[in-house]
Amino acid sequence: MSTVFVNPERCIGCRQCEIACAVEHSQSKDVSTAFLESPVPHTRIHVEPGVIHSTSYPSRCRHCNPAPCMGVCPTGAIWRNGDLDLVLIDEDRCIGCAVCAVVCPFDALTFHNSTDRFGAQVLVATKCDGCVERLENQELPACVEVCKVEALVFGDLNSLIAQERLRQAGAMLAAAGATTSMANEGDPLAPWRASGEELEVVAKAAQSDGKVQPVR
Repeated sequence: MSTVFVNPERCIGCRQCEIACAVEHSQSKDVSTAFLESPVPHTRIHVEPGVIHSTSYPSRCRHCNPAPCMGVCPTGAIWRNGDLDLVLIDEDRCIGCAVCAVVCPFDALTFHNSTDRFGAQVLVATKCDGCVERLENQELPACVEVCKVEALVFGDLNSLIAQERLRQAGAMLAAAGATTSMANEGDPLAPWRASGEELEVVAKAAQSDGKVQPVR
């Protein structure tokens, strides 16, 4: 299964993915004119700041299977594209009841005005559609295409996970090689403990600044 994989530690919070997503879902698909449209196009991906300075996370719909939002939708407005395994929303059938947002574990849905078939403004659920039209044309999702730091990558899920495991293993081995772990009574886990101690110091510093509440 191909999907968008998030590497949160690489995200720099530039929010280019949000802009690219909004433009992709605009009528003109032109960044210089999209903001003049009515209603203004909205992003389907949301970059949220982290609890520690300079961290952020690009949150998007995971297209769950089974999808809780699809199971509770009273009008059948939320459905699954079997060919691409994407959970999509039929705006003509959405009544804006927000039941889907209540059950979504990732807070992936937002609600915005849209124009119905009669030209009236109606409130409908909005979420990531995986850039279904781009995928049908063998193109990358807009958010992945614009990301310059590979915080968002697209591909087979198992292959992406395997690559991330390999990267993390290499980083840890490099860190272990840069420390004098053998001098610490030959403890091979010294780099891991040192890393944990460093994270604890950062967390305590953040708590003392009032930015993070301690975990109880």
